[in-house]
Amino acid sequence: MVNLFDLTGKTAVVFGGNGVLGGAISKGLAQHGCAVAVVGRNQEKAEEVKASIVEAGGRSEKFQADATSKADLRRVAEEVKAWTGRIDIVVNCPGTNSATPFFELEEEEWDSILDVNLKSVMLASQVFGEVLIQQGQGGSIINISSVSSGPPLSKVFTYSISKAGVNNMTQFLAREFAEHNIRVNAIIPGFFPAEQNRKILKPERVESIMNHTPMNRFGNPEELQGAAVWLASEKASGFVTGTLVRVDGGFGAMTI
Repeated sequence: MVNLFDLTGKTAVVFGGNGVLGGAISKGLAQHGCAVAVVGRNQEKAEEVKASIVEAGGRSEKFQADATSKADLRRVAEEVKAWTGRIDIVVNCPGTNSATPFFELEEEEWDSILDVNLKSVMLASQVFGEVLIQQGQGGSIINISSVSSGPPLSKVFTYSISKAGVNNMTQFLAREFAEHNIRVNAIIPGFFPAEQNRKILKPERVESIMNHTPMNRFGNPEELQGAAVWLASEKASGFVTGTLVRVDGGFGAMTI
């Protein structure tokens, strides 16, 4: 069973790896033998994740990039290949959010959220999908969605739309890339307190979330590691593609 989840010799590129959820996923992949490229704008936080992995005996390096820039993504692809010689796993975890009421929403904010949450996934899939195809050894792309992807949550209009797009893109690319043995799946996290959602987690909203979450608690970032490692491992999930994996404490199973 241990061998099913052995990622020794593999290289993962984690976009948003400097964040709370992306950092936890980066560490989980590294714990199973994967070399992890931690990619993000904030290099101070990326260095913290990298250092934590290295101190634990893993292999990691940080890379600076704007995930909405195709030129940056191409540069990072070359830098990672120069570092380890290959790329096997791509995790798309950048994210931003806003609680702006619908009639107060400006185009600039709409564009910004869609760029970070959706456009970045498309661009990374283009750039790194080409790399995986050229290598000819298959691979795994893991997108990070949200329970807000459907049915949508209140107060996060643009965010919900962006994550619904991530789900659709995941299934579309799973079909497109299957002939190359590249699997594309998404993880749908429930509520994991992080920088991007703390501003909307007011006491009354927290109460509503807990009432709708059978496990009656927030998730711990480390609880995303198992799903990510499973989806990254061809031995463990080689026939899994186009799947949306919920890690939400039962939130998606609830009605009234």
